[in-house]
Amino acid sequence: MLRDAARRFGLLLGGTAGGTAVFALLIGLALGAGVSRSISVGFYVVGSFLLILGFFAGNRGPVRVKGDPGFGMFGIFRNRRLRWATGAEQLESIGLSAVFVVLGLILILFGVLTDTRYKVL
Repeated sequence: MLRDAARRFGLLLGGTAGGTAVFALLIGLALGAGVSRSISVGFYVVGSFLLILGFFAGNRGPVRVKGDPGFGMFGIFRNRRLRWATGAEQLESIGLSAVFVVLGLILILFGVLTDTRYKVL
């Protein structure tokens, strides 16, 4: 089970890092920036975004909307029936938050390692 989870996380990390590197490289080359600088800034930006996303995913409260949440911007015409989240839903929120935070920290680490302005080792 742990081997399968590590494989899935590796695929997620590889896909995210690869997609970030390609997208950042394309934007960097279009703006005239260097290759290593473009990739490192891309890792910094996406990693920071994932950290913020993980913070908000982890801070979701224990109350959920019951049934269809209704419609309307800012909740004006929404149905206000609420329920307590189940234990599985709370664990899912914590797990999702942990994945986002770890992924964000690893991408920031990749950004530090690819940034040629500073010598790491």
